[in-house]
Amino acid sequence: MNPLFARFFRAVYRKEPVSGFILILGATDALIGGLDGSGGLLSVGLFIALLGIIMRWRQGDKKHREIAPEPVKNFLHTGYTRQPLAI
Repeated sequence: MNPLFARFFRAVYRKEPVSGFILILGATDALIGGLDGSGGLLSVGLFIALLGIIMRWRQGDKKHREIAPEPVKNFLHTGYTRQPLAI
């Protein structure tokens, strides 16, 4: 295997393995369909590759939209003083 392809596959799988698998599967189908002259396999491969790209884009969006922690609310009155317990 070409070292360039190995580096590409590692970069794709490292971030999101599921979407990377779908992307590479679709690209492989499209490549086989394009070289073989099969229009159906080419279109299915392009659709699957597009699905993998969309999944990766959506998963990347979720990481960037982290929920900011809410500030701590003080439910006690500002003039509240703690009274010692009577025995």
